[in-house]
Amino acid sequence: MALSNGNSFLISLILTVIIFSGMQMYRQWLSSSQLNTILGGLLGSLFFVFSLTGLGNLESTIFGKNFQTKLFPEVILCMLGAVMAAGMVHRVCATSCIMFSIIDLYYMNRISQKVHVQPIIQASQPTGGKKKKN
Repeated sequence: MALSNGNSFLISLILTVIIFSGMQMYRQWLSSSQLNTILGGLLGSLFFVFSLTGLGNLESTIFGKNFQTKLFPEVILCMLGAVMAAGMVHRVCATSCIMFSIIDLYYMNRISQKVHVQPIIQASQPTGGKKKKN
């Protein structure tokens, strides 16, 4: 069952805050080894996904159901926020956050194109019948 835009915004906002605070609480552990720094980048990309979802749902609530999130400013703003949050943990976390976020964005775009496909209406073309000459 799908949630309304308002409820989805609240849940995304809560998850974004939880991920950010978890990354800050476990900053020392996330920067302790190479594998943990990559995990920090993965958490940063989850921060990106949830913040983009929350921002998109907030805009859909305010501007109407047919509003779409664009590359600029929504995606860029959420990407910068996620990279800064991951960069507070470790520089490698920021780099891996960018890579994971681009992959997440690609799959989010594919899923939304499958779910929200709009039928293409083709204009009717006249048939190639013979014209009468006068």
